Amino acid sequence: MGETSKRSTIYFDPKLHAAIRLKAAFTHRTVSDIVNDAVRAALAEDQEDLAAFEERVSEPTMSYEALLDDLKAHGKL
Repeated sequence: MGETSKRSTIYFDPKLHAAIRLKAAFTHRTVSDIVNDAVRAALAEDQEDLAAFEERVSEPTMSYEALLDDLKAHGKL
């Protein structure tokens, strides 16, 4: 852990905790490293999703009802 690391208590489901501990032992890594990597990956995915939303903000939108009407009109429903 780096010098700016912060300590936190996290409560895991027992089976999830066992799986993380096994992965840590198998990969010769710490539970903290595995959890930090998982959180980083989740946050990066969120950032990618937000960027995709931003790129598509100017695209036209269609209501759910209009989508169903369009699908029915074109024989898709």
